[in-house]
Amino acid sequence: MDRELIDIKIDKRFFSVVSLSDQSNDKDFWFAMDPIERMRHIEVLRRINYGHGATSRLQRVLEFIE
Repeated sequence: MDRELIDIKIDKRFFSVVSLSDQSNDKDFWFAMDPIERMRHIEVLRRINYGHGATSRLQRVLEFIE
């Protein structure tokens, strides 16, 4: 999977600008995938945002507020 993440390129020619109030079918798209596939996409988005310096695992954080 790491090799796949290294080879990911974003095609910046294709994008759309929409209003946040517009209805979309994003939820249907994500719920149609199985959980493993959703986790793969989360990892891809994390690598896009944080680059190759991203850790290999998601970090769990617990914080208590009084």
